[in-house]
Amino acid sequence: MARRRTPIQRKLRTREHVVADLAVNHVERQVLLCGHTVERVTHDYGIDLAPITYNAAGEVENGLVLLQVKGTERARPLARQEAVSFRVERADLRAWLTELLPVILVVYDVAGEVAYWVHVQGHFQALPDFNLFEAGRTVTVRVPTTQVLGPATVRQFAVLRDRAYARYHQT
Repeated sequence: MARRRTPIQRKLRTREHVVADLAVNHVERQVLLCGHTVERVTHDYGIDLAPITYNAAGEVENGLVLLQVKGTERARPLARQEAVSFRVERADLRAWLTELLPVILVVYDVAGEVAYWVHVQGHFQALPDFNLFEAGRTVTVRVPTTQVLGPATVRQFAVLRDRAYARYHQT
């Protein structure tokens, strides 16, 4: 009697993969629409993208902003619609908070085709009672729904970068 072979399972592209790609694509598009470029980080350890900005003359500007992009099927705003909450790993947060360059967390809502962002270091500096050492394995970040990612937002990221460089050069 011949033995029946079971088919070998192929790798699967899950909905989670699609959502992640849609999120990164949305952010890349916003950067490109304002005339800048973006580098994808191939070995992702908590950072996905690094936009490269250019001045009005088309000259590259020094420095980087680091973006972590997260996608979700449907972002659910909190009670008064002021923010969406997103859980991040404590290890990622530790890395982001000790980074000299600005780190931006972007949460992309697939259903609404909209992305919200928060400057991680600035957000946590404004929380006087937050203690990373007392945090659990994950930390909930409230990303303001008023901070919608669009082409003009990339200029705001460049301002954050320039401020970080100015602080560095003052020391």
